[in-house]
Amino acid sequence: MLKTVAIYSKDKNHKTSEGVNRLVQEFFKRGIRVQLYQRSAESHVSGESGLVTERFSYLENLKELPDMVFSVGGDGTFLETVMKVRKSGIPIAGVNTGRMGFLANIPDGEIGKSIDMLCRGEYEIIERSLLEITDPSGLFEKEASAALNEVTIQKSDPSMITINVFVDDAYLNTYWADGLIISTATGSTAYNLSVGGPILSPEDESIIISPISPHNLTIRPIVISGDSNLRLAMEGRSKEYLVTCDFRSTRLPLEQEIKVRRAEDKLKTVMLKGHDFFSTLRNRLMWGADRRN
Repeated sequence: MLKTVAIYSKDKNHKTSEGVNRLVQEFFKRGIRVQLYQRSAESHVSGESGLVTERFSYLENLKELPDMVFSVGGDGTFLETVMKVRKSGIPIAGVNTGRMGFLANIPDGEIGKSIDMLCRGEYEIIERSLLEITDPSGLFEKEASAALNEVTIQKSDPSMITINVFVDDAYLNTYWADGLIISTATGSTAYNLSVGGPILSPEDESIIISPISPHNLTIRPIVISGDSNLRLAMEGRSKEYLVTCDFRSTRLPLEQEIKVRRAEDKLKTVMLKGHDFFSTLRNRLMWGADRRN
């Protein structure tokens, strides 16, 4: 039974603001207390039930933690919400006011129906693996070097980059490419998908390694054990390269190696009954659609 929920959003467009306000009103109707991230709604939202909307900047500063966190926006908003919530162990549900919506899989037109399902317990918790950059540490200052989708190594200028990959200290391969994507199962439908990598179901703990525009046509993506420890050593004509961790990025000197592994903690996400991963795949990728019909 939901008693308290928190809402995160970052977009200020009309569709997202409308989604946040509709979500708040639906919770108020059901007597559920709402905690709003301070950027979630610019105007005060009051409910007929008289419940007070609590605003917050950091989840850990709340006197009472919510039972569930709602991310309102697209998958990008969901990824930012992950970084704010992951250590708490609170499950995240995504309301899609964006475009693709693999992670934010609750349609904004079905908010009332979806909340009723949540209140009836008609959902399951999917635990998703994350990746983390263990060395060098502190790449993104206060934010953890963790990723729900992927870690990437990319060239910083037109010259290609050479990436030597070691799995548990065993040499895997040298990639002459524009970059390399190290992806979780969740990220298999993100950047990994665009370069022809395989799709994994979200509860899979495996790690996918996919090259970006490799200069050798025999090179293909590979799936390795989620227990693997990766070490990447870069070479090239440039003095630096770009490393990304979901929506964050930074530049590092070429001689700086990177170590990546699966994070010890997992992220809890909410999947409504009838909105399973495979139905989402069919709908988002239009599998089986025939334009002749």
